[in-house]
Formats: sequence, C-alpha cells, structure tokens
Amino acid sequence: MAITQAMTTSFKRQLLEAGHNFKTSGAGGNTFNIALYTSSANLDASSTVFTTSNEATGTNYASGGKPLTNATPTTSGTTAFCDFSDVTWSASSITARGAMIYNTSNSNASVAILDFGADKTSTSGDFTVQFPTADATNAIIRLA
Repeated sequence: MAITQAMTTSFKRQLLEAGHNFKTSGAGGNTFNIALYTSSANLDASSTVFTTSNEATGTNYASGGKPLTNATPTTSGTTAFCDFSDVTWSASSITARGAMIYNTSNSNASVAILDFGADKTSTSGDFTVQFPTADATNAIIRLA
C-alpha cells in the first residue's frame, strides 16, 4: 500500500462543477475535515471520497478526523490559494503516515492527500498537522 501526495483528480473536476466553496466556514463556505491514515492506506490522486479503510486509530482520535478552519481564498499575482489553520489532537497516542482533506458538505468528497514521508507518532502528547505558509508558492491548495 502507498500514500501519494496529490490534489485528487475528482476534486479538480468538482471545482469546475462548483462542488467546493472555500469561503471561511460559517460565512457560507463548506466544511472540510482532515482524517489521518496508517502506512497500510492506499491513497493517491484517484481517491474520491473519505474512507475508514486503514484510518488511524488511537487515544483522542475519532474516525473522520477533525474539522479544519479554512481561510477565505486569496490571490497573489496569477495564483489563487487557500489555507487551513494547523490542527492538533491533544493528549493523543496516534501513529499516522498521511492524511486526507475532504469536504463534509459535499458527500465527503476528497480534496487532497497528504504524505508525511514516514510514520509520525504521538504518545500521550500532541499530534499536530502543520500546514505550510499561506502564499502563492507554498499554500496547501494553489491554482496557478
């Protein structure tokens, strides 16, 4: 099995069909979650929806992960981008190799697959997914 980082193909199509709204949650935007996965997961650009198959388990981790706080999309030059606030599972014991960002407002449609590069573990501590800088070069979701 493998986790390959990608913006999912179905997400790209659904963008053209107006299936995702990244306005700030609560301001008319969709709700996005992040779920963690073990190294046994098979996630890549062809992943279409959230799945519990090989989802991480552990203390203070619930299936489906956690909601993300997203920032209203912006632009810089010719690139549009959006970002999410870092998310933390406090006082947790979790091992995960990657994650899926998905849209709970759109039938749990996948958005992106994240590959951590190796197993990451928390033992009775914080497990944090830290998103990159929100700019045209680094933001987690960028359209150039």
